[in-house]
Amino acid sequence: MQTTPVPPLAHRSPSISVTLAAHFERLIATGGLPPGARLPSERDLAASMSVSRASLREAMAELENKHLIERTPGRGTIVVEASAEEMELRGLAAGSAEQDDAAELRLVVEPSIAALAAQRATESNLLQLGEVLDASTATLKPARSLELDLEFHLLLAHAAGNPLLVTLHGLMSEWTMPVRTHSHSTRAGRTHSVAWHRAIYDAVAAHHPDAARAAMENHLADVRHLIAAETSH
Repeated sequence: MQTTPVPPLAHRSPSISVTLAAHFERLIATGGLPPGARLPSERDLAASMSVSRASLREAMAELENKHLIERTPGRGTIVVEASAEEMELRGLAAGSAEQDDAAELRLVVEPSIAALAAQRATESNLLQLGEVLDASTATLKPARSLELDLEFHLLLAHAAGNPLLVTLHGLMSEWTMPVRTHSHSTRAGRTHSVAWHRAIYDAVAAHHPDAARAAMENHLADVRHLIAAETSH
């Protein structure tokens, strides 16, 4: 089985192990390291990324604790594949959904995801979310703004620490794509999105679940308000 190349680090935090864990988890979350991918050996990976093997081991231990990778003697390090429960959820929920139903589901699920993320987010989770926020501005083109919006919410779901919520979030993203696309088509929509993402991040970083839940609820309510205001003209 061939190993999957790993891109170099874009940023480094004071703790290299946190930076590494954030780098790998973001690659896993966004598909850069797909399920079943086999990573290079510890020695080769440390050398290619110019980090110590001790720092790499710390990062791998965090990923293993989050059930994102499996390390097996003789087989190496493998990105965990979807569980039977996750596959069943995808099968049951696949297909189209009414926009109102999808929006209602999002209102039920995403504030809870934000609250759980505030309770469970690690330093590496916060680093990932911060990197997405740093890249997000109202001056971006709609397509890039939407891409970063999707990544922020996806990484937030990962920070909640429940793989079934990550799967459900992915389905909700598909179902609500027309609304998301519309909300990022205007500068006002992009400006509001960045501001609310910052508020959510600040609450998660402060480990305040109630504040994170409220910020997400307000974010989703603001999206509905902006779209309603635009379509009424």
